Amino acid sequence: MADIVMADDGVAFDGRTGATSPLGGAEAAFVSLAEALAARGHRVRAFTNGVAPITHNRVAWAPVAQPMPDAADLYIANRGDRLIGRVPGARTRVFWVHNPGGYLKKWRYVRALWRWRPIIVAIGDYAGGTVPRWLPQRGTVVIPYGLDEAFRQADERPAPSPVAIFTSNPLRGLDWLLDLWAHRIHPAVPKAELRIYTGPSVYGAAGARHADAMTRVLDRAASLSDQGVRRLAPLPRAQLIEALQQARVMLYRGDANETYCAAVAEAQALGVPAVVTPLGSMPERVKDGVTGVIARDDASFAAAAAKQLTDDAAWRRMHGAALAQQRGLSWDDVAVRFEGLMR
Repeated sequence: MADIVMADDGVAFDGRTGATSPLGGAEAAFVSLAEALAARGHRVRAFTNGVAPITHNRVAWAPVAQPMPDAADLYIANRGDRLIGRVPGARTRVFWVHNPGGYLKKWRYVRALWRWRPIIVAIGDYAGGTVPRWLPQRGTVVIPYGLDEAFRQADERPAPSPVAIFTSNPLRGLDWLLDLWAHRIHPAVPKAELRIYTGPSVYGAAGARHADAMTRVLDRAASLSDQGVRRLAPLPRAQLIEALQQARVMLYRGDANETYCAAVAEAQALGVPAVVTPLGSMPERVKDGVTGVIARDDASFAAAAAKQLTDDAAWRRMHGAALAQQRGLSWDDVAVRFEGLMR
């Protein structure tokens, strides 16, 4: 059994949060990894903002502002530069990076990396390629996110009604998608719906900072109700699974800042074909022509979306392939890879 400490100083959350309200991808990943490591018999202490000390699913949660242990077998600092040097006696120090690595060139990150020389863990090949190789570190390792078991257990199902779904950040291409929906996709499939489950509340402090911009896009979505667009509240995971299984296709442009995209990964694991573009990590999430389509232009995106919304045979092929090939790693698999980092 190893002594493992994890820390995050972003939004307020703990192991109970995702059951009652939506969590952002990095926060959900932090909880899932902590619980997977604990389930493997390790002592896991997780320090985050704004939590009262509790133990939940074998993980001991405490406020990150309080003193943290001096030593651990494995210390995982999540995102924040001020966290890298906590737990000074850690045998193995990991800096878990969830965004493109260009921001690590800022002096405050370089200074902390120079002093502590952690292993940098990126969440995909695209993400790993954005980490500058000259940074002081013990190396960059790629460990993709896992998927909760609830997303990995879906069975084949009949083709749903013509419902498309969007469950990502509204500032990542939703305005573009609304244009395409209004002018190309909905005219081709007039009975189709585009259901949008998202909002600032999912993204904590970042959502609050960008709430006005997000709300403008979502208000525009609401104004297109006569064209089948449905603006809906973001959902906790259990309800999100049900909503995804009612959808016929995930539509998402992608973004250069998208280093994993749990939204598309979860949809694919549940057997929902996806139509995306080659931006960011999308080529890692969708198998082009097999589990979805990576469209190179607006016309091909709209045509692929319309095909998935109307062609049952094409839908069944991609649905079955996604179920067979896109279940991804379990969080236990991910925990094993983090264990392997320990000296």
